[in-house]
Amino acid sequence: MSKGLPKRSEDYSLWYNELVKKAGLAENSAVRGCMVIKPYGYAIWEKMQRQLDDMFKATGHQNAYFPLFVPKSLFEAEEQNAEGFAKECAVVTHYRLQNDPDKPGKLRVDPNAKLEEELIVRPTSEAVIWNTYKGWIQSYRDLPLLINQWANVVRWEMRTRLFLRTAEFLWQEGHTAHATAEEAIAETEQMLEVYATFAEQYIALPVIRGIKTPNERFAGALETYCIEGMMQDGKALQAGTSHFLGQNFAKAFDVKFATKDGGLEYVWGTSWGVSTRLMGALVMAHSDDEGLVLPPKLAPIQVVIVPIYKGEEQLAQISEKVLKLKKELEAKGISVKFDDRDNERPGFKFAEWELKGVPVRLAIGARDLENGTAEIVRRDTKVKSSQQFDSLATYIPALLDEIQESIYNKALNYREEHTTKVDSYEEFKEVLETKGGFVLAHWDGTPETEERIKEETKATIRCIALNTPDEDGVDMITGKPSKRRVYFAKAY
Repeated sequence: MSKGLPKRSEDYSLWYNELVKKAGLAENSAVRGCMVIKPYGYAIWEKMQRQLDDMFKATGHQNAYFPLFVPKSLFEAEEQNAEGFAKECAVVTHYRLQNDPDKPGKLRVDPNAKLEEELIVRPTSEAVIWNTYKGWIQSYRDLPLLINQWANVVRWEMRTRLFLRTAEFLWQEGHTAHATAEEAIAETEQMLEVYATFAEQYIALPVIRGIKTPNERFAGALETYCIEGMMQDGKALQAGTSHFLGQNFAKAFDVKFATKDGGLEYVWGTSWGVSTRLMGALVMAHSDDEGLVLPPKLAPIQVVIVPIYKGEEQLAQISEKVLKLKKELEAKGISVKFDDRDNERPGFKFAEWELKGVPVRLAIGARDLENGTAEIVRRDTKVKSSQQFDSLATYIPALLDEIQESIYNKALNYREEHTTKVDSYEEFKEVLETKGGFVLAHWDGTPETEERIKEETKATIRCIALNTPDEDGVDMITGKPSKRRVYFAKAY
């Protein structure tokens, strides 16, 4: 098959878009700015969802579901949050269509069906959830309340890109309530670590854990924690956020609880979420000019076996051995595809599964049957080897673990090679233009300096990294004192 993929080095953006489509992950829909997630892409999202859901439940959270529509009066109750999302909201104003008397066979909005109050299609669910929590929380015995929702949200985007930025996307959003600020902050930090662990151990994406600046903070939060990954073009991608809301939403929706000593206090809140943007991170962090490179833990098909044969008798002999191996591997939780299609040549199959990023490919022909071997090709390194067939049930699980670790280490090495300390603004701009990646520089802590750098270089402060030592220095523009370096980068 002819993949027809552009090269990353020539047009990274076009390479990404074409790969997402040609690998069968997603495509543009008839609705402007929205996407159709195809079965192969959705299978990856399901594996992400299943693992994250297990991690959430292991930390005491439960799933619930809340309405898609938010009355405007609820949405605007927390002013900072409403203002932060106002320009991205889709709004429902009418509840009925009717036949158009001027255009037979066409419909129009019924002018007499205007809603008394507009409904916002949720861009995030804090408003409707905190309004609900008012009825759920009465006493300290009701706390902590640890709820997660798997849902879709709408944020009206004009410039869209599959998975990375679409008008509608899938995500999960956790919303928790606590008796004390300390408990809420501990929850916020715990969930950030859940995201970081998932990114590193499953997506094989090394991430920087940090705090956003006030300019980049979630609207309505007192503090926003984030994980930041680096893509192969040297741009950063925010892969997940966790927000300490303080008592902002509790006060906006009057969510109070009776304390042990008989008092009445507002609860403390958090929210946290990751979305199908993780699919974009997966593609951009690891894939190459031949197609997807999937970490085994998230690959829908971990092993593909292609028979090379002449005649039905040879195919039957190969199939007998392959199906036995397939059963053994599946018993160990490994997903296996035996591609015995008779309408495609082996070379076509090799290229197809390479495009789709299957971590391990086995080829078995007549000579392999005689020798009791199989040819194995790793997708990440393209290295070929010959292995004894009888050892494959033991060899392949270990190989998948090795591939998972190798993909992570390659991404980590790339990040380390593209993380640069600078002390002058001239060097800062030069690194951004010639090398890219993360730039560690001192910042005086003012929004004015942050905004100037963004306007002049398109780079933003990705985060103030957690657990980094203080380092006295001066801001590269203003010369004002600074206590530590922060992570700058151009970003998606």
